[in-house]
Amino acid sequence: MIFGLLGAKLFDIFENWGDFLKNPSSYIFSPAGLTFYGGLICAALEIWFYAKKHKIGFWYLNDAAAPGLMLAYAVGRIGCQVSGDGDWGIYNSAYSVASVSKVIPGNIDHFNESLHAHSQFFISQFESLDAVPHITYPKPSFLNFLPDWVFAYNFPHNVNDTGIPLEGCVGKYCNQLPVPVFPTSFYETVVCLILFLILWLLRKKLKIPGTLFAIYLMLNGIERFFIEKIRVNTRMHFLGLHPTQAEVISALLFVSGLVIFIMLRRNPPPVKE
Repeated sequence: MIFGLLGAKLFDIFENWGDFLKNPSSYIFSPAGLTFYGGLICAALEIWFYAKKHKIGFWYLNDAAAPGLMLAYAVGRIGCQVSGDGDWGIYNSAYSVASVSKVIPGNIDHFNESLHAHSQFFISQFESLDAVPHITYPKPSFLNFLPDWVFAYNFPHNVNDTGIPLEGCVGKYCNQLPVPVFPTSFYETVVCLILFLILWLLRKKLKIPGTLFAIYLMLNGIERFFIEKIRVNTRMHFLGLHPTQAEVISALLFVSGLVIFIMLRRNPPPVKE
């Protein structure tokens, strides 16, 4: 727990290095701002040390943890969704926000009107109105039974107090997003619950220790890499590329899982009875 929290805090600082340098204390002493991958990596290193010290089969330990890690991630994203902690996607310009804080169908003209009507907010977030990320994606007809918020949500009363004031609301948490976004935390909850079930069904079918954990790494990497395509996150600048930190780590997780899986298949560790 200690190493997981420490790693999550350190990786959040690295991910927001520029803002951290401006106000270090607001990051170091704030309970907010925890990056999952930082917690995963640092806690994994500590667990590896613990397992080695106490002569616990490392691959068995990893396999035992793999389904729970996926389930925990899915549950954690529920908290992101209901609290509105900023872990959301890019704007869906096929929808707009009504004056009563309700998401309604819209179009690109409504989106542009909102951009200019709330230009101060958008410029503070993205430096330029031309840099505001968005996709026009209306609800498909075959998914008409789903509520609109599944495709676009304005996160009223979000804990970050991000957006514009809610009419008639006084006190804390009285903001909403002026344009609805893709609720990526909800998507990750659904996808990771499915991936948890896959790992759970595979847990007794894979006889080589460590292969279940390798599959977890690959599935986790694939899920996070693709959700980043519609998620708002800080981008890095490296060799002309502009990936997010999560894209880099998720790609490394997938490659690591693939290498571990191939390595264990070719040279399996001894199976304990």
